[in-house]
Amino acid sequence: MNTRFAPSPTGPLHLGHGFSALTAWRMAQAAGGTFLLRIEDIDPSRARPEWEALIYADLRWLGLDWPEPVMRQSERAEAYAAALDVLWDCGLLYPCSCSRRDIQEAARAPQEGAPLLGPDGVVYPGTCRGRDRGGARPEGAVLRLDMAAALAALGARELGFSETGQGLEGHGGYVGLTPENLLSHVGDVVLCRRDMATSYHLSVVVDDAAQGITHVVRGRDLFEATAIHVVLQALLELPVPDYHHHRLIRDATGKRLAKRDDARALSAYRAEGLSPQQVIALFESSA
Repeated sequence: MNTRFAPSPTGPLHLGHGFSALTAWRMAQAAGGTFLLRIEDIDPSRARPEWEALIYADLRWLGLDWPEPVMRQSERAEAYAAALDVLWDCGLLYPCSCSRRDIQEAARAPQEGAPLLGPDGVVYPGTCRGRDRGGARPEGAVLRLDMAAALAALGARELGFSETGQGLEGHGGYVGLTPENLLSHVGDVVLCRRDMATSYHLSVVVDDAAQGITHVVRGRDLFEATAIHVVLQALLELPVPDYHHHRLIRDATGKRLAKRDDARALSAYRAEGLSPQQVIALFESSA
């Protein structure tokens, strides 16, 4: 079993991050496998070396270890470009010039009804789909996956994944994906952002395969994104790992923690003199 923890160095790790990392580490340890750390620093406008250094310090303080060197997404541009080229050459990507406001307004048009929400927010209404793609894959452009074309390319292939955690309804098992749901509730997601030359969805799939991840451990808030990842794994002929979506750590009001919740930062607890065991005990009290 190979698990991983893949934080972005854009702020301090909080209790929720610690819980997720510890869950992945313990699963690998129990199975005699390997826990891997990956730094998802593809957003150059927000990633900071000081946050990356704090990630290492916090995780080591919790007692976690991992093989070196650590994979860093900022060093993986060629791998992402190669995956995009495969999808482009198959006719499955198209450039998109829509702003977020354009998408919101198109989705609210009277003929469209109430906008549907998917893993990335409002499901893209397809404004740029069908436009002339030109020749080679354009550099510096936003590229979307043509979900209808992708499903047509996959034909009758069954799409789904094994959920070993709680999923969305509190239980595991096989989760099948239907074309109808993928079209209506996922849609044409962005696979290449102008400022990154990739996207979270593309990079995480490429990197999980490159690291031989067999079990993806992450919070239930990412459950719906798994549908996108399974489609990409099928299109790129990559293995589909098992997925383990765990409960979220929440504050006293029931709101899930975010990086802006500095009071719940692991480094803040360390500075206050709490022991790793005391912080780990907070995972249960914050359920």
